[in-house]
Parts: sequence; structure tokens; C-alpha cells
Amino acid sequence: MAEHYNVLFLCTGNSARSIMAEAILNNRGKGQFTAYSAGSHPSGRPRPEALRQIELAGMPTAGFRSKSWDEFSGPDAPKLDFVFTVCDNAANEQCPYWPGQPMTAHWGIPDPAAVQGTPEEIARAFHNAFVILDRRIGLFVSLPLATFEHLAIKREIDAIGRS
Repeated sequence: MAEHYNVLFLCTGNSARSIMAEAILNNRGKGQFTAYSAGSHPSGRPRPEALRQIELAGMPTAGFRSKSWDEFSGPDAPKLDFVFTVCDNAANEQCPYWPGQPMTAHWGIPDPAAVQGTPEEIARAFHNAFVILDRRIGLFVSLPLATFEHLAIKREIDAIGRS
């Protein structure tokens, strides 16, 4: 496998989970990974609560935008090595499907943008999603990808998604 990997995080709205995952991987995987995020039905802008979690973790928030996955399917798009869906099947969310050659996995994360309640409850939901993503991405970047075979990588990534 390559020594540098392009990773796309997909969700429906590209406003919270996928944006946070992009920020986390770009921070944790500097030099080895470039992360992107997109949605099948982009909401138009990142949720301020997601940007706040990124900021609280000491990561830059400039430049994030809600974008369509169409940006990553054209001839000028970066070649993707991994595609992770982060929507929540348990909540009957419709997860986007990514065809083609990249290795794909599903990491279901409850949607913090769907939480209704007090500002504290909403902030807690965004924090919980951020922590889950951070833990899974930390495990992902620690995998010795260059030494794994394709099927072994797939098994490991799927196991991370179940953690």
C-alpha cells in the first residue's frame, strides 16, 4: 500500500460528524493521511457545535464547508484510498454508498445534530460524537497499513467501527 492515504468521510448532511472526522484525521494523521468530508445531501454549512468541538480540541476551524460527494467523484478529484460512512443506521439514517475501488467501512455514529434538548444536552451529544470519532481515528492511524494486505486492513477497519 501507499505511504500517503486519502480518506473521505461521508455522511448525509456533511455538517457535523464527517466534518469533525475530517478535522481529527488531518490533525492526527499529518504527513500520512489527507482527510476530506462530504455528504449525499449537504446541509449547506457546518454546525457551529461541531466547529466548537474542533476548536476545543485545539484544531483550526477555518475552511470547513458542507460539500457534496459529487466533488469527489469527478476526474479532478483526489484518488481515494479509504471511504468511511459515519451515519447512524440504527436511527434509520440513509447512509451514502460509495462505489469503486477505495476500501470502505461503516462507522455508525449517532447524529448529534438530531439531538433536541437543552444547550447542555446538545453540546454533550456533539462532544460524545467527537470523542468516539477521535478514538476510532486514533486506532485507525495506529494501524501499520503499509505492512497489511488488503483483506487484513478491511478486517481491522471494520473492527474499529465496532469499537
